[in-house]
Amino acid sequence: MRWTILALVMLCGCAADDIEDTGEAQDPFCGPETPIVTYETFGQGFVDTYCQGCHASTTPNRQGAPEILSFDTETDVLGHAASILDATVPLEGDARMPPNGGPSDEDRERLEIWLTCFVDY
Repeated sequence: MRWTILALVMLCGCAADDIEDTGEAQDPFCGPETPIVTYETFGQGFVDTYCQGCHASTTPNRQGAPEILSFDTETDVLGHAASILDATVPLEGDARMPPNGGPSDEDRERLEIWLTCFVDY
């Protein structure tokens, strides 16, 4: 998905250099046409639906999820953004998380947009 968006942005002639430094766009495929995706409008619901079953600190049966990977707050999620992207929207291979599938390709794309374009690390 990352490469598809990058290709579309390049075809449109929208490069990262063309974007004002607003702190919103942090990757070349992020541009003025990128839909705005935030924790409030998307991330929290995604995490609650697809991650909290194993990655909430209060979950009694974490199904083997390491204790260090708890996603109770936006800060928790952002602290592990790179590993979340690698597991859910990998550049190569199949997604490892969630282990039983779940999110649509569109939701995985929204997750990538949020964690790549609209997070101020």
